[in-house]
Amino acid sequence: MSPSNDPFRLAPLHRVDRTSPLAELNAITDPDFINRFNHGDLERWLGVLARLPSLQHRSLDLQSRVRIGSAEEAGGQAEALEKLLKTFIPWRKGPFELFGVQIDSEWQSGMKWDRLLPHVASLKGHRVLDVGCGNGYHCWRAVGEGASLVIGVEPYLLYVMQFLAIKHFLPDLSCYLLPVQMARYPGPFRYYDTVFSMGVIYHVRSPIDHLLQLKKCLRPGGQLILESLVVEGGEGYSLTPADRYARMPNVWFIPSVATLNRWLARCGFTDIHTVDVTVTTEQEQRRTPWMPFQSMVDGLDSVDPARTCEGLPAPKRAILLARTRN
Repeated sequence: MSPSNDPFRLAPLHRVDRTSPLAELNAITDPDFINRFNHGDLERWLGVLARLPSLQHRSLDLQSRVRIGSAEEAGGQAEALEKLLKTFIPWRKGPFELFGVQIDSEWQSGMKWDRLLPHVASLKGHRVLDVGCGNGYHCWRAVGEGASLVIGVEPYLLYVMQFLAIKHFLPDLSCYLLPVQMARYPGPFRYYDTVFSMGVIYHVRSPIDHLLQLKKCLRPGGQLILESLVVEGGEGYSLTPADRYARMPNVWFIPSVATLNRWLARCGFTDIHTVDVTVTTEQEQRRTPWMPFQSMVDGLDSVDPARTCEGLPAPKRAILLARTRN
């Protein structure tokens, strides 16, 4: 791959000092790593990244939203930019505003961020890991809160491309994405002040192993932000769908809040508390021109929206905070 087509030219984490704890990430962020993906759209996607215009922003907002530049700063290139960005449909997380282009994502991810942020310890100067970060929306919001370094982990290559499209316009910010599963994350461990795992744990076959992986990444006294689908029930109860949940495949366990608390305690976390439980609505998750496929409403019972189309409780999500021991 030529340097001009190297997506990591925008995220040169592989050039960190060999003595840095981040040197352990060299193998993943090496420019040739992404070539190992056996994906039929890879070359086309890389070509789109290479054609993104070189626009310089004078305005930036990562605190109340993710907005880079303005329509005036696009210099007449907004229409071409929008066409290129639509190559990466579906956009699940967002929204983003890039030089006047409004990416109206399926999730209004800022709503979740606004619910959790008042309860989270300050991210200013913190090293943050976001596991299963998708296209990195919450990574950029963490940067906006003053995090000194943000690393996202995301194995789905389309979302990696979306992140790199955003990173194209913010090359100097310390926010990077590793295109791997968490099981392949090589370190550093006991390094991060804050670890996010949002909307991941119910997709893993072993939730206890997932929590132990997250704990391993946190420094002593570090904070975990855990978000999950939940169901009503006592301690020990967890729903295991027979096949799909709200049409979603790969949903293994949906615990009660009490069960999530118990899992965290069994894994050695302390100071565990629930800061939010919210029923997901169509205002927060819905079909848009940037995600024109099935969304939450298609997974609900058409007569009783309190149930999924499989007859299970409709989506409700909880955010829990916990800490590792000092």
